[in-house]
Amino acid sequence: MLTIPLDGDVAGAATWRVRLTHRLARHIRTSPVELAPATPLVSFTFDDVPVCAATTGAQMLEAHSARGTFYISGGLIGTQARHWRVADADHITALHTAGHEIGSHTYSHIFVPNLRSESIVAESQRNAECLRAVVPGLTLESFAFPFGFGSLPAKKTLASIYRTSRGIGPGLNVGRADLQLLKANPLMDGRLDAAGITRLMDEALEKKGWLVFYGHDVVENPSPYGCSPGLLETALRAAGDRDIACVPVAEALRRAL
Repeated sequence: MLTIPLDGDVAGAATWRVRLTHRLARHIRTSPVELAPATPLVSFTFDDVPVCAATTGAQMLEAHSARGTFYISGGLIGTQARHWRVADADHITALHTAGHEIGSHTYSHIFVPNLRSESIVAESQRNAECLRAVVPGLTLESFAFPFGFGSLPAKKTLASIYRTSRGIGPGLNVGRADLQLLKANPLMDGRLDAAGITRLMDEALEKKGWLVFYGHDVVENPSPYGCSPGLLETALRAAGDRDIACVPVAEALRRAL
């Protein structure tokens, strides 16, 4: 099993076999659907949920009448990672109370392509138990692959647990799509700028598609995996200017089917 820093770069650790299985997972749909929302949609998602995402990021969304999806690994709650401190139980409760979606990210933020089906199920069950201890009765509909890498067997297993699994392959979710590897675009300084946001929003408007963003921390001088408040504000304003609804992943799926 690969050992990777919790918020580190997996690129150097992924073997050619892992890359091949991930490529197959991207091109072979295991949960095909036709997505056709009546209006364009945007979902802002945050992985690992640094404190600044649960506070600054969530508050910025709320100021625009938007809500996001926060993918949490129960084993990381309240811990100190390399680039940020992870949200604690109080932050998670506040997110849920404010109307944001709590999603699953495996319990131990483990590298999914190397897991057998029973291990994926065990990780999911443990994470659900942990998160429901924080938010009793919590419904978990959405999953995100840690580090963005999936596999065909993992997708088939996850389909029996979650309605969607989100990857990190860029693009728009519209027309023929795979619910177990949703496309998502990095909302990260250095990887996306105002012009790129404009292009993506215009494409979503033109095609009536579902645009998903993903990131981590929301702070001035963010990590390589996060965004500044300015970049998030640019994306929120671009959606507002086009009257594109910003809703969590689970709600966007209901509107798109």
